[in-house]
Amino acid sequence: MQAWLKTTAADLGRGIATGGIDPVDLTQTYLDAISAHPLRDRIYARVTAERALNEAAAARDRARSGQRRSLLDGVPISWKDLFDTAGVATESGSLLLKDRVPDQDAQVLQNATAAGLVCLGKTHMSELAFSGLGYNPSTATPPCVNDEGAVPGGSSSGAAASVAFDLAAVGVGSDTGGSVRIPAAWNDLVGLKTTSGRLSLEGVVPLAARFDTVGPLCRSVEDAALMLAVLQGGRAADLSGASLTGRRLAVLNTIAMEDVRSGPAEAFSTAVSKLEQAGAQIEEIHIDAVNDAMALTTCLYTAEAYGLWRDVIEVNPDAMYQEILKRFRLGQNHSGPDYVAAWAALEAARVSYHQATAGFDAVILPTAPILPPNLNRLNTDHDYYVTENLMSLRNTRIGNLMGLCALSLPTDTPSCGLMLMAPPHREESLLRLGTAAERALA
Repeated sequence: MQAWLKTTAADLGRGIATGGIDPVDLTQTYLDAISAHPLRDRIYARVTAERALNEAAAARDRARSGQRRSLLDGVPISWKDLFDTAGVATESGSLLLKDRVPDQDAQVLQNATAAGLVCLGKTHMSELAFSGLGYNPSTATPPCVNDEGAVPGGSSSGAAASVAFDLAAVGVGSDTGGSVRIPAAWNDLVGLKTTSGRLSLEGVVPLAARFDTVGPLCRSVEDAALMLAVLQGGRAADLSGASLTGRRLAVLNTIAMEDVRSGPAEAFSTAVSKLEQAGAQIEEIHIDAVNDAMALTTCLYTAEAYGLWRDVIEVNPDAMYQEILKRFRLGQNHSGPDYVAAWAALEAARVSYHQATAGFDAVILPTAPILPPNLNRLNTDHDYYVTENLMSLRNTRIGNLMGLCALSLPTDTPSCGLMLMAPPHREESLLRLGTAAERALA
């Protein structure tokens, strides 16, 4: 049974389908592993054991009667603590929302439950999802699987840790500027950022609603494809026959490739060679509109985030981690006209980006230009915190600004991910490409 903890969600589902895995035994194995793990309280904010076992029992009954709802029916997964759970606190990693208990599940959780998945509990995260580091002194900072002295990436930090430390088959997170892909990269997982609007945000605590997206952190691209279908309530992409032969990939030779540190740079170079060996055609391109869009980031993100949270924050600002508070308050510096003008400029930049990349199947980059930063130094060095946070989010934010879907894949170098970005609402094509890339990188 311990081998189940390292098994992909898809293979667990297949085991349930053939009768080799009992969903109750599987769920209990995960709950026992969570309970016994020394880092449990840094990963899970709350464990919903009773709900999980009830859902697993129902999944077992369906399996025995031949009425399974999906391939993942009976598979236990975790949820970032910004997805509403009926009767269970959802606090978004902030003392501002302490003891906030919603009365119904988020829509994506409802969809997952309808497909038979088992809810193990809620995972820790960066405060109000406003950091790419995963450091949260207000509640808890989850561990990084590759470096016990480092942060795991955020803001879906606990979601990544729950899978990387074998305490969930999948973690569901959110991505506003990289919050699925960064922790996926730093913990050697697959992370899918969906197109804005592809998955419901109903019942999801917002950060910047026009950029917020929902996505899974998984052990395989197949798991990501299955989870996309589950979260949407649709059908999974057909990944059979996926190949890199003749596929055109672009390396975005702009700010995203500047000052990439040695580890991620070497891992990316090796990954590009493997993709080429597998048949991909790769060339460098330069798009000025990317730099133009990046210059709009502070206005677009902080104005919306502060606008949404100002009234809650200013009632009790001392309850927040000060670095996060400072970042929110940057939104005070931008007027309504500034915000409207920034969005108009971003829309123009998106047109230029899509025109320049129209002939390619995907754009590829290092997921993060840095390795996971040191936890203790982040706590004591303000300049280091600011620099590392901005660098962690730099490459992934391009996907959010340009309205893309994106996929982070692990490479053979720990904590160094490869990101593929595709046009909006092209998740199925991206996942097929990702399946072929996953094989090439293995």
